[in-house]
Amino acid sequence: MKTNTPICMILIMGLAACGNKQHAGQTQETIKLVTVAPGHFHASLVQKSAYPGVSDTAYVYAPDGPELKAHLALITQYNSRPDHPTHWKEVVYSGADFMEKMLDERKGNVVVLSGNNQHKMDYIGQAVAAGLHVLADKPMIIRHVDFPRLEAAFAQALENHVVLYDIMTERYEINTILQKELSQLPEFFGGLVTGDAEHPAITKESVHHFFKEVSGKPLIRPAWFYDTRQQGEGLVDITTHLVDLVQWESFPEEVIHYDRDIEVINAKRWPAIVTPAQFTQSTQTPDFPEYLRDALDSNGNLAVFANGEINYRIRGIHARVSVVWNFEAPEGAGDTHYSIMRGRYANLIIKQGKAESYKPVLYVQPTEERDVASFESALGDAMNRLGATYPGLTFERLPDGLYRIGVDSALVTSHEEHFAQVTEKYLSFLGSGTLPDWEVPNMLAKYYVTTKALEVAETTGPE
Repeated sequence: MKTNTPICMILIMGLAACGNKQHAGQTQETIKLVTVAPGHFHASLVQKSAYPGVSDTAYVYAPDGPELKAHLALITQYNSRPDHPTHWKEVVYSGADFMEKMLDERKGNVVVLSGNNQHKMDYIGQAVAAGLHVLADKPMIIRHVDFPRLEAAFAQALENHVVLYDIMTERYEINTILQKELSQLPEFFGGLVTGDAEHPAITKESVHHFFKEVSGKPLIRPAWFYDTRQQGEGLVDITTHLVDLVQWESFPEEVIHYDRDIEVINAKRWPAIVTPAQFTQSTQTPDFPEYLRDALDSNGNLAVFANGEINYRIRGIHARVSVVWNFEAPEGAGDTHYSIMRGRYANLIIKQGKAESYKPVLYVQPTEERDVASFESALGDAMNRLGATYPGLTFERLPDGLYRIGVDSALVTSHEEHFAQVTEKYLSFLGSGTLPDWEVPNMLAKYYVTTKALEVAETTGPE
């Protein structure tokens, strides 16, 4: 496992500092994870690695059923792998009153949430009110009506001295990191252009798939995953990552105020079509459940509003994010990402198509502001500067005039490895007792964009 962020050596002492007095005895102990209702495989990926200062005994509170079994099966797989096995000991409570039981027993101090998004805000609110830290998978909320509740939860987390944080894995993809770093070199990039609705300064597109492999095995999704009332529409799900990256790359470590820095211009949504056979293949469920019947089209296929696009301004800069879901990726492919940041002197482009063997690759495109010689000189200087932190960077000019950035394999981590990197970063926040001052307002700005966009798209109707 390759990681970028070492865990703070004063983790346990820091955790004691960020617990309130009522729970000081508990927070002085080793960190203990409590997973609540793990309906999504991301909960398991948090435990694909072990962490110093975190107990091998982890607690699970969930309703009995296939989702709990799938979670425990992945933990068993990680414990039994020949290479760097984990040693988790799962203590499980299964019952309809799982949340009440968790709050009553308080056997852990960090609640991990990744499952049915319809209930996630309820779990967040209850855990924070009880003085428990929360590491939540995205999205925290899927409807704009819940935005005030999210604001209140962050305020109460501050009051109770606990850390509420969401899992933003895409910040740890090396090409995205380099895109961000290059965009922050004014002598090379020249700053973001303003852009407009037709040609945004920042565009991020994501293609995802319902049926795929996780940790080497086919992923079986719960039937409710296809119900947007429970999972959330595409505009509020995957776009959470994309909006986060727009903020994180364009205005790093700067506070974004949703009420004055964000303007949602327009948004649209359209369905992905899933046949009965595909639904059964993905869920191992023989037929559509009753709660999905109203989403069937005239051909008996399921219309899932998993696709969407948001056009908005952030501090006057035009941005566009979009997500598309297909059922299954082409052979050798997986979920893909496209991104462009347009600057005065250069455009920074991430592609992940067939030409890139479906692996993300960063390209740099000169604008008309510089000739080839001066651009290559500036790019060389930028690579040398970044090379001190990211050794082994190279660049080559391609026949189409783009420059391909080469990245040393030692810097590359997989999507599944990113969960450990996020968790390590979160543990470092617990060690210091606080989040950076920009994280909470920027999480709020992010969920304002996604949920407000869905509200806008619903008023204009589907595409």
